[in-house]
Formats: sequence, C-alpha cells, structure tokens
Amino acid sequence: MPLLTWSLNQHTAEPVNGQWVDFSRIPRRRDTEWKLAAALDLYPCNLLFVHRDAENQPPELRRREIASNLRNSRVKHVPVVPVRMTEAWFLVDEKAIRLAAGNPNGTEDLNIPAIGKIESIPDPKKTLHDALLRASGRNARRRSRFPIHERVYRVAEYLEDYSVLRALPAFELLQRDIRLVVHLGFSNDQPLQPT
Repeated sequence: MPLLTWSLNQHTAEPVNGQWVDFSRIPRRRDTEWKLAAALDLYPCNLLFVHRDAENQPPELRRREIASNLRNSRVKHVPVVPVRMTEAWFLVDEKAIRLAAGNPNGTEDLNIPAIGKIESIPDPKKTLHDALLRASGRNARRRSRFPIHERVYRVAEYLEDYSVLRALPAFELLQRDIRLVVHLGFSNDQPLQPT
C-alpha cells in the first residue's frame, strides 16, 4: 500500500485514503470476477488497484486478465503487474531493508542486485528474504525465529522514495496508468480500460 499511496501522491493533490481488501472476509471461490465483485461490495471505492505478479507470463496477459475480470464493474481500476513479484521492487533501498530487519546500523553485505537487474532475478521473494535475514545480523539459530513475512511489509513502509523504480518498465507503466486515471478523474461514469 505505501508504494501505491506514494504513486498517487505523485500525480494528485487530492487526499489518498487507501485500504487493503481483506479476502478472508470473502468466501473462497475460484471465480476471480465474482471475488472482485464481492470485494467491491465490502470495500466500495472510486479507484481499485488490482495486483497480479506476471511471474512467467507476459505482463500484458495479466493486464488483460485483470481488465476481463472487471469488465462488468463500473469502478476505475489500475493493474499493478510487476515483471516477477512485487518483492523485486523492494530490493532498491538497502536502508529500508536494514530498518525493516531491526538492525539499521548493520554492515553485513546484503547482496542486493543493481536496479537494472532486479526484474530478471528468478526468485525476488527469496532474494529479499535472504537480504532481510543477513541485515538482521542474527545467527543461524536466532534467524529461525525471525518474522520474515512481517518484515517484508515493513520494507515497503520504510521506503520513502520509489522514484528510483522509474527505471523499470513495469513500474513506469503503473505510473502511466495512474496518471491516466488521475487525468480522467475518479468518477465511475466511464470505467478506465487499461491498454
């Protein structure tokens, strides 16, 4: 959510009040279109961000899937489709990783790839988890009790400036889609059809 709030704040002066959809409140069904409709009933909004990692599929395919699943909705939406996984986008700030690990003054080598290579990492989630564990400075025994999933979310909270990600085509496409939505306005009269 911090990444999306930051992105919206780059394109509008309007206050941003974001909220995650808690899918545990929605009955489990395989029908994505139904789940999205149920989510919109529980969490009405005037702009919906739909995240889907591209993983091994072309990002454009994921964008079309999102548009198809929302074809009967009148709410504007923006697809969020990282090339592999969102975790790759969190690998850009060593300071945020160290803060999230609870060891801001650590000196361990985090083995973070250069920005131009993060979208080609085979498993960005594992790379981020490994960086967090190294950043924690904990020994092997204490690492087993390290709350890794909680700390991943903290990385996003500690990242203050996502502008470095503009070097990545998938992130720049997200920014373009947000600019388009902001330019068209947030009314739900005509749903945005991402290209």
